[in-house]
Amino acid sequence: MRTNYRIGALVLLAAGLSACRQDMHDQPKYIPLRPSDFFQDGRSARPLSEGTIARGHLNDDPAFFTGKGPDGKLITYFPIAVNKDVILRGQQRFNVYCSPCHDRTGSGNGMIVRRGYRRPPSYHMQRLIDQPDGHFFDVMTNGFGAMPDYAVQIQPQDRWAIVAYIRALQLSQQATINDVPADARGQLGGAK
Repeated sequence: MRTNYRIGALVLLAAGLSACRQDMHDQPKYIPLRPSDFFQDGRSARPLSEGTIARGHLNDDPAFFTGKGPDGKLITYFPIAVNKDVILRGQQRFNVYCSPCHDRTGSGNGMIVRRGYRRPPSYHMQRLIDQPDGHFFDVMTNGFGAMPDYAVQIQPQDRWAIVAYIRALQLSQQATINDVPADARGQLGGAK
């Protein structure tokens, strides 16, 4: 019985010691940007094949990814279908990323303004109401004036959802009770 334990212990010890070898550390490999004798051009880093597109960067619809048409002008339409879910997603993203400056109504009186920072323009100004939809997308993507870009934080689909919500905010400030469908008026607390 003791012999079996000793043999088992020796097998475990041999297996454990074999894992301590340096083979994984000393493997043959090419280090990027170091010279190489193997390749004809002398580089170890290989150039990308023609037509290579990084994962997540297939921008096959320029209007969707830039807010601009083929002529380079800002688009006046939504490249996505706008429905209730899109507007609700836009509201959620707006409240996270935009309301600290623009406040939840889009009037430009967010918390940072109350703390002394520069006030952004109200979305309800005629100048911004008249802007094409691509303008808001472009500003979120590239920044404008004191506003930084949010291209990294907000994905294009969500930027368009925010644009849809901004348009809904603008309409809400100009709306009358006659603009609300009769069957939905009962949901407006206090409306008759």
